[in-house]
Amino acid sequence: MEVSPTIFIIPTGIGCEIGGFAGDALPTAKLLASASGCLITHPNVMNGGSLSEKNKDIFYVEGYSLDRFVKGEIGLKSVKQQKIGIIFDSSIEHEILMRHLQVADACVATLGLDVDSYVLTEKPLGIVIDSESKGISGGLIENPDALIAAGEILIDKGITAIAIVAKFPDNLDLIKTNSYREGKGVDPIAGVEAVISHLISKFLNVPCAHAPALSPIELNENLDPRAASEEIGYTFLPSVLIGLSESPDLIDLTDKNENLTLHPSQIESIVVPSGALGGEAVLSGIERGLNVISVKNENILNLDKQNLNYPKLIEVDNYLEAAGLILAIREGINPKSIRRPLHNINKLTFKNKLS
Repeated sequence: MEVSPTIFIIPTGIGCEIGGFAGDALPTAKLLASASGCLITHPNVMNGGSLSEKNKDIFYVEGYSLDRFVKGEIGLKSVKQQKIGIIFDSSIEHEILMRHLQVADACVATLGLDVDSYVLTEKPLGIVIDSESKGISGGLIENPDALIAAGEILIDKGITAIAIVAKFPDNLDLIKTNSYREGKGVDPIAGVEAVISHLISKFLNVPCAHAPALSPIELNENLDPRAASEEIGYTFLPSVLIGLSESPDLIDLTDKNENLTLHPSQIESIVVPSGALGGEAVLSGIERGLNVISVKNENILNLDKQNLNYPKLIEVDNYLEAAGLILAIREGINPKSIRRPLHNINKLTFKNKLS
């Protein structure tokens, strides 16, 4: 059976019911990968704090690079193993830094990952959380140059994939944080996490992902199961290292490198939450005529089918239905044949040609 390469996107920091928490979209990704045979998705979908897993049918690609891939700027090349380096924000306290280094050692010893070296930024990154973005998680980095400079040191030493661990403020809004932990709100740090990883992708063009360094917080007995994976370890780094370990190389198509595993022209479909149809990857996919599968997945955005006049946009009620639709596309079955009511085929006349 031929594969049907599919993009799976759940935007970061918009409070999706599925995928708005720590790795709670991972089972969905596994299902869609099984249906398509080849799924390309991003760390927000796969990272579950201390929990994650490898899957030969899933390409782990940071969001900025994923947008470039859909736009046709880069291709993807499978690797057996990436050589991972870690950037640590120099403002991370010693004890928390040691916990992260122990995680890296454990991933080498227990999982066989190639986590080679790390570097501390010359200046604190200065993470600022934006709490005034009308419910959307956001923020900024006060010293982005320090992040890029640290990444350049790693690449100069032969590192091929980069994990970033930034120190997040201890004075996070506890009301919003606990609301998120109880499954009622938006992840308050997700938006700025995306900014951090986008910077490395944009300027260094290597696989990357971010894990926040946070001080321990008190036990919450009303924890939502979707947030539980963030509560079971000292750091969120394990899932990042697992994801990066076999993330594909990013190949600039202007170099005319034909040694690719996946070319953007092979993509057939994009799966995205309803309401979140305004992202760069989705709009690029529409320009290229891809199938857009819009899944009901409650979030705070509202750009849906009514805002787009696109005949290849299909709305479904859940990801189980999306998986069935992808499988139909993969098998060359017209989805209209399975839905009811079933309409007659169209009659065309010469008037159609004149108009």
